[in-house]
Amino acid sequence: MLFISKEDLATCLPIDRLIDAIEAGFRSGIEAPPRLHYSIPCKGETAMDASFLIMPAWRPGEYIGLKILSVFPKNAEAGMPTISGLYILLDGKNGQTIAIIDGGELTARRTAAASALASRLLSRRDSRTLLMVGTGRLAPHLILAHASVRPIDNVYVWGRNYDKAQQVAGTLGHQGFSIRAVDDLPAFARHADIISCATFSKLPLIKGEWLMAGAHVDLVGSYLTDMREADDEVMRRARIFVDSRQGAIEESGDLHIPISNNVISPEDIVADLFDLCRSNHAARASESEITVFKSVGHAIEDLAAAVLASQMI
Repeated sequence: MLFISKEDLATCLPIDRLIDAIEAGFRSGIEAPPRLHYSIPCKGETAMDASFLIMPAWRPGEYIGLKILSVFPKNAEAGMPTISGLYILLDGKNGQTIAIIDGGELTARRTAAASALASRLLSRRDSRTLLMVGTGRLAPHLILAHASVRPIDNVYVWGRNYDKAQQVAGTLGHQGFSIRAVDDLPAFARHADIISCATFSKLPLIKGEWLMAGAHVDLVGSYLTDMREADDEVMRRARIFVDSRQGAIEESGDLHIPISNNVISPEDIVADLFDLCRSNHAARASESEITVFKSVGHAIEDLAAAVLASQMI
């Protein structure tokens, strides 16, 4: 049995291989029932409820996987990871355990890779400017993932805490692009080819009126129905894509709220990653259109990442 740590994953999940593995996962016969998502009350006047997720997936006769994950948003204030857990990978032929894997790091890397996969399919090929909104654990992974699929030469990092934005920028020097922290979100959003958001915000941060023609917006953070990173105008102006239709509509406020308020309808979701990876639907239709990718995560991504890690270790 393998024990694959956070440090191991840094070397055995190269971003290019991981993106390709996730794309193959959405094309293949991986089965993934709806995940179980529980809200765990946390005490304290300013406490945010925690989340507990159980996510199974399997490829019959090959692999079975199960992720057990917790999300404690307030952990960041104490310098602890907000996401932690374990992934258990089993042999699909006999049920024997192949590997136990750090679930928090696996989630961070596969989430970034899924966003990069969507960007490879949806953003303009000449996208050079990336705005990262959010300064948590996912931010460096998302920046590097987007830069691996597009010729990014300028990265701007914005967060409510400017010092944290500077810390993120400082960790990613000498990566082949210029990177710096910024404090004027509207100004830099107006000139960004790609905007990637990974926050715990409950109020929209990105406004549709800011987006330039041809922009691609990557929404990662809104995983509950009362959380939002983009306003109604973003959704009105953009062609909307998701990783999975059911999960995105039922779990993310970025879609659930505007659908409930009749701003958009479920039919406005153009395609999901199943459609895009299987070439069942065209991606970007023109250089001037605005695209949105809303990610809530999918067990297919976890299984694909776990299998790759077990093969590369």
